[in-house]
Amino acid sequence: MSFKMNFKFKDRIGQARDGIRVYLHEPVAIMEKELMTYFYTPIAYIVITAFLVVTGIFFFKDFFYFNQAEMRGFFQLLPLILTLVVPAVTMRLFAEEIHSGTIETLMTLPVTTVKTVIGKFFAATIFVTLMLAPTLVYLVSIIIVGSPDPGPIIGGYLGAVLLAGAYSAVGILASSLSRNQIVAFIVGLIICFSLWLIDKIIIFLPNKLAFLEYFGTDYHFRNISRGIIDSRDIIYFLSIIVISILLTTKILDDRR
Repeated sequence: MSFKMNFKFKDRIGQARDGIRVYLHEPVAIMEKELMTYFYTPIAYIVITAFLVVTGIFFFKDFFYFNQAEMRGFFQLLPLILTLVVPAVTMRLFAEEIHSGTIETLMTLPVTTVKTVIGKFFAATIFVTLMLAPTLVYLVSIIIVGSPDPGPIIGGYLGAVLLAGAYSAVGILASSLSRNQIVAFIVGLIICFSLWLIDKIIIFLPNKLAFLEYFGTDYHFRNISRGIIDSRDIIYFLSIIVISILLTTKILDDRR
């Protein structure tokens, strides 16, 4: 009896695994296509180069000028830089499709809208994550000359990936609103910058509005970058991702 129950349990796991594989086939294919498109265009290399130059200047300024072997300054600056970089990465994902008319073909393919959005979301998030990968050189530098606390560093990179995902989802939402990539960039920039700015303007507001800081991306990123992994911060970023994906899906479905 136990053998039969064990066999049925394994069979159900196998069916669930196959179902997940089938469901993710289209999003993965779209993700691979978009990632290839990124690296076939010069904008990817321009964005990566600009990002590394800016972050490198601020990191090595502290490293050599102030003699600080830590990544605190890098993680403090990172959310603001991502508010500028991520909208530039995502602006073309749907705006270009709408402008060129290929969105009509995309919408007639045997793939659901939400899978298309998820595929493009993963492509943008993975691209930004790959953009962050060379900054590990900063980590190697401080390990060589010092003994950094691993908690804040691990938390900082985890927070950076979550922040990249949230901003990517917002950027895709902005891209679905316009056929013009510049307009999509500006809209995405305004939304991302506003989310970053929320907890900065709390000091100018009445105390009864202090709760608004919980809606700021930088507030939750700072918590994680201290090495404190709180489920509330993770849920916050995941909520932005899910809401943005659902809104983008709704907008694109209305275009059908």
